[in-house]
Amino acid sequence: MPRRGGKALAVSEEKLRRLQAVTDAALSQLGLEDLLHELLERTLDILRADSAALLLLDHDGTELVAMATAGLDREPRHEVRVPIGHGFAGGVAVRGAAVAVERFDRAGSGGTDFDTVLLPARTTSVLGVPMLSSGRVIGVLHVGTLQQRSFNADDIELLQLVADRAGLATEARRSHLDRAAAVALQRSLLPARPTAVPGLDVAVRYVPGAQVGVGGDWYDVFDLPSGHVGIVIGDVAGSGLHAAVVMGRIRSALRAYAMETDDPADVLTRLDRKVQRFEPDAMATAVYAVLDPDLSTVTLSNAGHLPPVLLAGGDDDQPSRMLSIPPDLPLGVYRDAARRNTRLPLEPGQGLFLYTDGLVERRARGITPGLQRMVGVLAAVTTADATCNAAMTLLDNAAPTDDVAVLAIRRT
Repeated sequence: MPRRGGKALAVSEEKLRRLQAVTDAALSQLGLEDLLHELLERTLDILRADSAALLLLDHDGTELVAMATAGLDREPRHEVRVPIGHGFAGGVAVRGAAVAVERFDRAGSGGTDFDTVLLPARTTSVLGVPMLSSGRVIGVLHVGTLQQRSFNADDIELLQLVADRAGLATEARRSHLDRAAAVALQRSLLPARPTAVPGLDVAVRYVPGAQVGVGGDWYDVFDLPSGHVGIVIGDVAGSGLHAAVVMGRIRSALRAYAMETDDPADVLTRLDRKVQRFEPDAMATAVYAVLDPDLSTVTLSNAGHLPPVLLAGGDDDQPSRMLSIPPDLPLGVYRDAARRNTRLPLEPGQGLFLYTDGLVERRARGITPGLQRMVGVLAAVTTADATCNAAMTLLDNAAPTDDVAVLAIRRT
């Protein structure tokens, strides 16, 4: 009995040592690439394996890409890709569960060419586990041995622990890089300084969302060869790098269509066709306004966006107010949707304030109180910059949960 107890204790201590080897707090100080390589080296040691490879699912979800390897006869000098369902790694991804093979048949693995680089030629036994995130497969981790071996439950548990550790680090790194890239991309696409237009006072503000990341909010002001001035605010549904990329394409396309016609509804109709054709999964809202060359009249078309605010001039009897512009369907929702224009006079001192929903929408309340409060804070300001500053007070010194883009113009 004592001998059995001692053996059980030794097994428990060995298992604990193995677990500690891949959960060492010092690993958290490493960069992603160094972390993955260190995890694989430790995995070879504690599992007494000869080779290891970690592959991540690409953005299309069709191929696994080798991100780190250890113990190979020759390190790959090119990007190794394994289609889902092919080779040993591709099979593990399809199953979404651990796969242990005591006698590995390279010819019968379903993809000899895909195993050649990541599994040495003399590999006899292999064990692979999926890397999971929120229940979905994001990658595969597998090890191989040159000697025939039967992997037990503890081996599978340990390799899964390594895969989970690598998956958490990878997802965190990807999220950070995506957000940083999206912020950089979106800021590069938004005009740093509004276009100077004689007779117009223009100001803008943009604040990225703190929780959902960067989305597809944008604004633009540009003069046209005809002497007209184009003004737009828009919001692509979604967040992150993809939304920012789609936003950039839509913004560029709108500018191109604006060069061909001074009719806002016509521009949005063409833009809608472009979204329907080339961005089939995208949806966006926008208000596009065109000022006449003398700035005395503005024509607007609304593609499902929140209504602009007409800013009162210093001598106006009427206060700033929400414009009653009939909204049409958002871009990308319904093919050949009808679009309308609304034409309004713009007196000296008056202006327009355009914004995205992150400025006024809060989870704890409906959007109507936010709109009412916005109109109130804009009532007493007389310059475009002061208008934007007043609008920012609606954030109550808190980081917004969604993107916020605002644009103010006034006739001087």
